[in-house]
Formats: sequence, structure tokens, C-alpha cells
Amino acid sequence: MTSPLIEVQKHGQSLWYDYISRDLLLSGELRRLVEEDGVRGVTSNPAIFEKAIAGSSDYDPAIQSLVGQGQADAQTIYEALAVQDIQLGCDVLRPVYDATDGADGYVSLEVSPHLAYDTEATLDEARHLWDSVGRPNLMIKVPATTEGLPAIEQLIAEGINVNATLLFAVGYYEGVHQAYRRGLAQLIENGGDASRVASVASFFVSRIDAVIEKRVATELAESATPDHKARLEGLLAKVAIANAVDAYASFQRDLASPEWAELAAHGARPQRVLWASTGTKNPDLPATLYVDELIGPDTVNTVPAATFEAFKNQGTVADALGGRGEATLQEARAVMTAVEELGISFQELTDDLLTKGCALFCDAFDQVLGAVAEKRDALTKAP
Repeated sequence: MTSPLIEVQKHGQSLWYDYISRDLLLSGELRRLVEEDGVRGVTSNPAIFEKAIAGSSDYDPAIQSLVGQGQADAQTIYEALAVQDIQLGCDVLRPVYDATDGADGYVSLEVSPHLAYDTEATLDEARHLWDSVGRPNLMIKVPATTEGLPAIEQLIAEGINVNATLLFAVGYYEGVHQAYRRGLAQLIENGGDASRVASVASFFVSRIDAVIEKRVATELAESATPDHKARLEGLLAKVAIANAVDAYASFQRDLASPEWAELAAHGARPQRVLWASTGTKNPDLPATLYVDELIGPDTVNTVPAATFEAFKNQGTVADALGGRGEATLQEARAVMTAVEELGISFQELTDDLLTKGCALFCDAFDQVLGAVAEKRDALTKAP
């Protein structure tokens, strides 16, 4: 009997694992997750590497070896550790990549979050990381800031796989998909093979509800009428999924457009929507909420370890996004309309989430460099 982890594939969704570490790779656990549990990709970010490197001694021998080879700079050491992990992950996922003809089997590595507002520096680092890893099933993660969009377009035009990340607003998602289409058109015009480049748009979910929950709590404390309170409470655990449903509808419209049909005729692949941040922040919510409710064709859900296990044991599998058709979208838009009617500027909220998301990843990046420097110094200290 198959598990929910496998069953989702029947509805066109791939589950990726939102974690990587040296132990996960060398213990054979990632290979087991791929072969037995149907994991079809892996995502990483600075916070994940900070946890993996700072939280264990697994990287100590590699750090000591790199220092012995004359590598003293913390960022150089970190990059070497991250690149090796990503290479190992790509090798484990390579059979999936080959079996799906490049539709799945990717491992993501993020450019430095400090470059999120610098197009040219993002391009330089993305190309450098692409060459350093040297695997066709690598995806370079680029934050979808205003400055990130032209970088995404150019990387696609060069045939480099891109994971456009830190998407919170539908408008930004649409900008990313336009950048993807423009990049594909350039690639085709230059004689490139559009069928060999892949991309996902990482749309963040649970952070939306976490912010709405805080805002509702503040508004409830100040609200005077029972009707207003009831309408505010009606937003709880609803807005993130509604926002995601709206984004998915935009994706479907793009796939039905003549512009996409022309690209598809050249073998171009859809830029799948990837649901990120799908672990619930509120312990009162079902652990699998943001997996159960976001299953649908041409989607990816990158799942944290705890949520992955919860979904394996108690997940509900159905075509949640497409099964009810237009009714799902209308319900979602009613929720989003209620947000604005209650005086909450969703654009301000999502703009703030993007800014804070970049800042949080910068903090994690700085912390992992600090952890590497500390380990370097401890491991090379004279006895």
C-alpha cells in the first residue's frame, strides 16, 4: 500500500525535502527518502545550512582539511562545504532527474542573500555556483526582488535552472513568470534547447497566516462590534491558502495563453509553482494543512522534515487545487476581498514579508559564517 507521499504524484505534484545536511547525505537517509518515500527534490537556504553546520560536528573534518589546504576565509570554507553537500544531493537525485527526463530530481542552492538587491552581483554569483557544482540537476535560488527579476530572466536565457524564491504576493509571482517566459524566448532565439532548462517559483505560505494572526489579534483587542470581530476571526488560517490559490490560478491562465503555447512548441517546461514554508506555525492548526490544501497538477511542495513525517502518517490526498474548479478560486478571492475590506493592506503586508525574509536569510548567512570561523579557529588551535 502506498503512502500519501507517493499518492500525491497521481495528482501532478512532486514533494521535495526542505533540508540538507552532511549526515542526511552520508548516512544514506536521503537515498532512502528518494527510493522509498518518493522524495523528488531537495531545497536548501542559508538557515538550513546554518542549522546543519553550526549544530553538529559533521563538517569538522572537512573544515580542518580545507584549512590545511590553505583556505582560511570563512566564506570560502562555507561555500566549499555547501557545494559539496549540493553535489552529493544532486548525485542522489540524479536517477530521478534521468527517469523524469529532467522534470524532477533537482537540488537548490541559494546565492548570498546579501546580493538580493544587486542584479549584476546576483548574476555573477549564480554563474559561479552553477559552474562550481557542475550538475545539470542544480537549481540556483534567486530572491524574487525587483532586482532579482532581471537576473532570473538572464539566467534562464543562459540555460541555468532557477528557483525564484521568497514570493509572497501574486503580483510578484506574475513578474517572475514573465521573466521566465522572456528568458526562454531569448534562449530559443539564441539557438538554445528550452527543454533542458527548468524553473520553479517558490511561493511562501505559512508566514502569511502567521502575520495575519498577529494582525487579527491586535484588531480584535480594539474592535467594538461582534460582527467585526466575527469577520476578523474568519480570516484565521484562511488567507495563506487563498493567496496561494490565487497564484495558482494565475499560473493556469499563463499556461493557457498563446504566448506560452509558442514556447511550449519549442519544448519549454512550465515554471511550476513550488509551495514553500509549508510547516504550520500555529500548533493548534493541523500539521499537514499546507500540504493537504495545496495539491494539484504542475506543483511542487517543499516540505520540512516534521511536516513530511506528519503527512506520511496522516495526510489527505486529493486534487485540492483543481478538483472543485472555479468554486475554489471564488472562495479564495472572497477571503482576499475580506482582508482589504477589514482595512488590512495585503500589499504592505507582503512587501514587508519579502524585506524581512531577505533580512532573516542575511542573518542566517552571517551566523553560518560565524560558526564556520569559530570551528576553523577551534580546530586549528595549537595544542
